[in-house]
Amino acid sequence: MDAVIHLEEIRKSYFMGKQELQVLKGITLDIERNEYVALMGPSGSGKSTLMNILGCLDSPTSGKYVLNGHDVSTMADNDLADIRNKEIGFVFQQFNLLPRLTALENVALPLVYAGLSKKVRNEMAMEVLRKVDLTDRSHHKPNELSGGQCQRVAIARALVNNPSLILADEPTGNLDTKTSYEIMNIFSKIHEDGNTVVLVTHEEDISNYAKRVIRLRDGLLESDRRKEMASAV
Repeated sequence: MDAVIHLEEIRKSYFMGKQELQVLKGITLDIERNEYVALMGPSGSGKSTLMNILGCLDSPTSGKYVLNGHDVSTMADNDLADIRNKEIGFVFQQFNLLPRLTALENVALPLVYAGLSKKVRNEMAMEVLRKVDLTDRSHHKPNELSGGQCQRVAIARALVNNPSLILADEPTGNLDTKTSYEIMNIFSKIHEDGNTVVLVTHEEDISNYAKRVIRLRDGLLESDRRKEMASAV
């Protein structure tokens, strides 16, 4: 078994004064290498909290999280930041691009922390911009790009470090329907290229692109279905 993500009894609580608010109530889950998973659930189900834990942006209150062989559940913040940069590529609803940098510079940014020369960074950034069909816009800044083009830049930035996991949080939330489908086709190609993709969405048509759909409700796993099994039912 080759799990990129291994979760055992993951719990997350927040305290409001003395009152404990349990958001995740014991999530046990494996996601294998090169899976394409959609994470769904109504507001308050815990999917955003789970996404933050998967992305090493937050730590569980209890339980074990092993990411690509690293036990990250008890890591210090500095170590988590290091793992995040090496192992995870993020794509957000808001794109999160730096407005003063060109598309190429935005994509190359994660490589700065890896200590690579500018020439190597730019070559690697241009290569992933080619994958999202955006080399002709490489020297444009975000305000000179459409929403769909900005999201392509964000996807290229997520890919540039060759991470073990791509995490996409509502990646089509700010896009029109046609552009959303174009972006999802890019994610399908990324998956076909051998990447592990976990997508958080509340839209059924977007989740249909994934090969496995995990639904949360009230901090627990409600269902976990792979496409092959779903079609056989």
